[in-house]
Amino acid sequence: MSGKLDQPMKRYMPGIDGLRAISVLAVIAYHFDLKWAQGGLLGVGVFFVLSGYLITDQLLMEWTVNKRILIWNFWMKRFRRLLPAMLSMLILVAVWLVATEPTRLLSLKGDFISSVFYVNNWFLIFHEVSYFESFGPVSPIGHLWSLSIEEQFYVIWPIALFIGIRFAPRRGKLLLYLLVLVSVSAMAMTLMYVPGTDPSRVYYGTDTRAFAILIGAALAVGWPSWKLSEKTSPAARISLDMIGALGLLVLLILIHRTNEYEDSLYQYGFLSLSLVTAVIIAVLVHPGSHLGKILGCRPLTWLGKHSYSLYIWHYPVIILMRPDANSERLGFTEILLQLAIIVLLSVLSYKYIEEPIRRGNFRAKWRVIRRHDRFKPMIGLSVTLISFFIAHSWITNATKVQSEMAQPASIQNTGLNDDQKMTDLHQPFTNDNQQTNHDDDFVNSTNIGNSITLIGDSLTLDVDSYVKELLPGIVVDGLVGRQMSCAQEIVDELQLKGKLGDHIIIELGTNGVFNKSKLRSMLDSLQDKQLYLVTTRVSKSWQNTVNDALREVANDYQNVKIIDWYSASENRSEFFAKDGVHLTPEGARFYASLLVEHLKQNE
Repeated sequence: MSGKLDQPMKRYMPGIDGLRAISVLAVIAYHFDLKWAQGGLLGVGVFFVLSGYLITDQLLMEWTVNKRILIWNFWMKRFRRLLPAMLSMLILVAVWLVATEPTRLLSLKGDFISSVFYVNNWFLIFHEVSYFESFGPVSPIGHLWSLSIEEQFYVIWPIALFIGIRFAPRRGKLLLYLLVLVSVSAMAMTLMYVPGTDPSRVYYGTDTRAFAILIGAALAVGWPSWKLSEKTSPAARISLDMIGALGLLVLLILIHRTNEYEDSLYQYGFLSLSLVTAVIIAVLVHPGSHLGKILGCRPLTWLGKHSYSLYIWHYPVIILMRPDANSERLGFTEILLQLAIIVLLSVLSYKYIEEPIRRGNFRAKWRVIRRHDRFKPMIGLSVTLISFFIAHSWITNATKVQSEMAQPASIQNTGLNDDQKMTDLHQPFTNDNQQTNHDDDFVNSTNIGNSITLIGDSLTLDVDSYVKELLPGIVVDGLVGRQMSCAQEIVDELQLKGKLGDHIIIELGTNGVFNKSKLRSMLDSLQDKQLYLVTTRVSKSWQNTVNDALREVANDYQNVKIIDWYSASENRSEFFAKDGVHLTPEGARFYASLLVEHLKQNE
């Protein structure tokens, strides 16, 4: 009897695969740093809502048919679906790193272990690893945080739903409970997010991202796919398609225009995205929707069915084939090559690992492969692929080493090493012993720097000795990793010590975005000072956001000027150390002279 009731309720919804395809393409484009998909990280949020809907829809259908939920069977199905591909990827990445960068593999052991146990997001939170702001080598498995959140949901949700059904057998009451949980999670993200600071804590957190999955679950309770009838009026069909098309248009606009550092994204943006996604899903799962059939076209459904494989494999390929995390954007040919490798790995993973294991015929599948002489070509292809990866890394690393050896020793040793960049010790520099004579009267003045204060991050430390040489008596306060949010505290501290000059240079923004209102608040308190805000040059996604914000704020104050380091350093690669941010001696000298030049203009 159970089988008879079960079969009619199941149906394939091709539009859902189409939405999966759009989401995974957005994520891949984002990780390729393509400007037209700067909000591609929203694709992960779409996946969360989809997972919440489909899993809850499946569990509710099982409860309706069988009056029970086989939790253990559900867990095993999820593990068979998700774990094999991830383990295959982790093994290949480990082999790659053993052959190319063994020390890097050792440094990533925590990432590997936490990913296998699906707690990677909390591992990253505990170790304060930023998703957005990284100057060291990027982890090739840094995308697995989202799978950890989903797997945690898969473990907890069947039990929670079973309890919920027991205590609230009516759908209305169960829906109300879910909406309360949605509100709690969404409020947690809003309240825990501190504007102008790195949002990684709320971005990674299961608690702060759960609302997306729960919105999908709530939709499944109120709009179960297996209860929807194809018999709808023409007017209802048109309304459905118009609503769905509008939702899809909004989603595409968000993917195109969203900036990951906008405060609004964490205050209500992710919540809005989840609600828009829920509307799209509601239309796509309806059997009377034409939009579902359009998104269910063959190319999109193919991508949708392979979306998990594409997600698993795309990030390590992008990162490991571009070892220098601070390199310029890839060219079209390089992107095309990497896409081909991503698709190839995804197809092999899906066809020969994921599907056979999920369907329970893994051994039979491989017996057939060996019997038809497909095994040797596959082994050959795999070995060729791995050899290509390793050779690519070796060539890239050798090129970097040769480039560094060709540089003068003074340049090779310039800047901070990775350990120093991660150090967070407050080291104010106030030594004014270094003095020299220059022809210019401004520089020649005795202790002219006594009226000048320079506040900044590690870039300030690079130019410390050079500005003290040009401006004897200047107070320099630099700190590795400092954010703009710390500026007010430093200003107050220096003022209390009597070391805050009449001319204040603020060089902050290299390490991430900031809250414009907080900067304005600080500037309002310094109306009697002459201030200079220095633009940044950093090969990170926040560069333009920071510079635009600095210029916008400076325009509102008569006593604030911009020192445009970004424009002054354009096409001057000789100014930069190998990370593309910190300075060579030549760059540091030029930077110091740029500061002096702007100070002279306002004398």
